[in-house]
Amino acid sequence: MTYFENLLNEERKKEYFKQLTMFVNKEYRTKTVFPPKDKIFSSIKLTPYEDIKVVIIGQDPYHGVGEAHGLSFSVMPGIKVPPSLQNIFKELHDDLGCYIPNNGFLEKWAKQGVLLLNSVLTVVKDMPGSHRGKGWETFTDTIIKEINKKDTPVVFLLWGSYAKEKEALITSPKHLVLKTVHPSPFSARNGFFGCKHFSKTNAFLKEHGMKEIDFQIENI
Repeated sequence: MTYFENLLNEERKKEYFKQLTMFVNKEYRTKTVFPPKDKIFSSIKLTPYEDIKVVIIGQDPYHGVGEAHGLSFSVMPGIKVPPSLQNIFKELHDDLGCYIPNNGFLEKWAKQGVLLLNSVLTVVKDMPGSHRGKGWETFTDTIIKEINKKDTPVVFLLWGSYAKEKEALITSPKHLVLKTVHPSPFSARNGFFGCKHFSKTNAFLKEHGMKEIDFQIENI
């Protein structure tokens, strides 16, 4: 059993998670909820604890049909790339010279040790924030606290005020915390563009003898 499977099993025994599970199951039964139920824990399934080098924290999943699949900022192939992710790709282009791909499927990052973690793991169709304050934050904060305990250095990318609140959970001096505004069209020009977080991430990994992340998402 993996580290995250053990953690999930331990959390499931706790009262908050039992209440959360009852709430989420009812929501899936009575409403259209994203991501698909079997994709809720995709982030911690695709990026094992031992492999984590980078953490990118999102808020809650995309709330449009077919978009969310359990990785923050990522959408399935064939789905229009959302504006925030378009801006991430623009910064990647300016920072590392990556070409801007025709899709927003970020599984390649996840498989290289980039944990794409939303703070809230489910959402009702067309209702952003609809599952906030139900218990997911307790679970995902626990994940961040566990990553903070890692012996190997991790880069935390905190974009926007919501993600920056998680800095309080990152206390180990061996980790690198990079903060800026959210990449959304409303704020990207106020500091996200030009932040060079991707090159800074790879410089830090290289400095600590770790393999750099290949951030180029290929065309499909």
